[in-house]
Amino acid sequence: MRHRIVGRRLGRDSGHRKALFRNLIRELYLHERITTTEAKARAIRSDAEKLITTAKRGLADGGNRVHAQRTVVAYLNDKGVVQKLFDELAPRYAERPGGYTRIVKIGKRLGDAADMAVIELVEA
Repeated sequence: MRHRIVGRRLGRDSGHRKALFRNLIRELYLHERITTTEAKARAIRSDAEKLITTAKRGLADGGNRVHAQRTVVAYLNDKGVVQKLFDELAPRYAERPGGYTRIVKIGKRLGDAADMAVIELVEA
């Protein structure tokens, strides 16, 4: 039974999975659109949206920007991408209550017939 089991393992151990998610999210913020498998896109969607919400809270009135930035840097390990997140992406979604990403299915990959998808930031 699958009761109370959260998240997708994607056939990797925890360290590899964390690194994969961090790299995919970093590239999503950098390019604002990436092509990956549908399973990976679904797996990173919630974490990517939570980091944008953290950045929005850091920029809000009374928000603690330094704490929010340190939290996001600890996850992404890339200060340049974090700077883009706080300076461009968070203000862009200031009035949006959530749903910052969109997943579009694009068919099967030729090599192994994996379901492919594009995950992108809305209003890009």
